Amino acid sequence: MLRIGILLLIVWPSSMLLLSCAPRESKAKPPSDPTIPITVTAVRLVKVDRTIPVVGTLFPKDEATLAAEVEGRVEVTMVEFGDRLTNGQIIAQIDTTTYEALAKQAAANLARAKATSLNASQNLVRTRELNKSNIASTSELDQAIAAAEQAASEVKAAEASEAVARLNLQRSRVRAPFDAAVAERIASAGDFMKAGSPLFRVVNDGLLKYIVQAPERYAGDVRKEQLVQFTVDAYPGETFEGRVYLISPSVNTVTRGFAFGALVDNRDRRLKSSSYARGELIVEKGVPVPTVPLDSVINFAGVTKVFVIESGVARVRPVQAGRIRNGLQEIVSGLREGELVATSGQTKLFDGAKVRVKQSTDGSAT
Repeated sequence: MLRIGILLLIVWPSSMLLLSCAPRESKAKPPSDPTIPITVTAVRLVKVDRTIPVVGTLFPKDEATLAAEVEGRVEVTMVEFGDRLTNGQIIAQIDTTTYEALAKQAAANLARAKATSLNASQNLVRTRELNKSNIASTSELDQAIAAAEQAASEVKAAEASEAVARLNLQRSRVRAPFDAAVAERIASAGDFMKAGSPLFRVVNDGLLKYIVQAPERYAGDVRKEQLVQFTVDAYPGETFEGRVYLISPSVNTVTRGFAFGALVDNRDRRLKSSSYARGELIVEKGVPVPTVPLDSVINFAGVTKVFVIESGVARVRPVQAGRIRNGLQEIVSGLREGELVATSGQTKLFDGAKVRVKQSTDGSAT
C-alpha cells in the first residue's frame, strides 16, 4: 500500500505537468491583405491655349531727344516734364527776335535784287531795240545782257538766303514732332544753346512696344499678329495685351534667345514706359491637353512622375509637366486620355505594387 501511495504521488504531479504543457488552441487570425488601398482619377483632356512664357520691358513706340536747330539763347520753355504735347505744338523759343530780324533783312535783300533784275531786264530790251536801229553798239548790248544775267543770279542768291532765314526763324520755335509726353526737360530759359544741344526728351506713351526675349527653340512658333498677354506690378491681377509686330532675324549667341516686340495700345496712359512685365505669347488656342489633379503628381530629385494603375498594379510613369490651371496639372507628354492615376497612397506605392482602388476622385466607389 505504501508503494502504491508513493507511485500515485509521483504520477499525479507528472500528469499535471503534462496537462499544463499541452498546446492550447489559438484563435484564428484573418489573412493579411497584400494590396494597398488608393484613390484614382482618370486623365482628362482639357482645351487650353498653347503659350510661350515671356518676360520683358515696355518701351514707348516713339521717343526723341529734341535738340536746338539754331544757335542762340533760350527765350522761354513752355512745358515741363509730364506735360502732354500735340504734334506741332511750340514748346520753346530760341532767340526768335534775332531770327525774325534776319528774316526781314533777307526779305528786303530779295526785294532789292528783284527790282535790280527787273531794271536790268528792261534795259536789255531797250538796248536790243537800239541795236537793231544801229543806235546802240554790239558791246553795249553785250553789257546789257551780262547785267541782266547777273541781276537774275543775284535774285536766286537772295531767294536762297531768304529761304534759309525763314527756315531758321521756324527752327527758333521748337515744336513737338508727334503726339507725346515730356519725359525730361534739359534746357531752361537763359541757357545759350548751340545747334545740336539737347532741349527735351519726349516719348509717345499712347502706343507702347513690349520687347521680350524668347528661347531659341521657339523661333519657329512666333509669328506677326499673334496675341501677347502680360501683367505688371502696378495692376496686380489685371491682364493687358498686344500684338506681335516685329521679330528679330537673329539669335543672341550669349543668351541663345531672340527678341520680338508687341504693340500695346495705351491711349488711357495707365501703363508706364520702362515698366517690367511678365506674360505669355499665345501660339495656338484651344489645344486639347491631358490634365491630372495636382495630388497625383510627384516631384523628387528633379524627376516628375505619376503612378498609373494597370490591372490592379501600380506602374511608375515619368511625365513632362506643363502649367497649372485651376488646380489641374497639364501633362505635356507621358499620359493618355482615360488612363487611371493614383491620387492618394503614393507614399506606400512602388513600381509593381498591387493596389485596391477604394474610390475614384469623382466620388464613385470602385
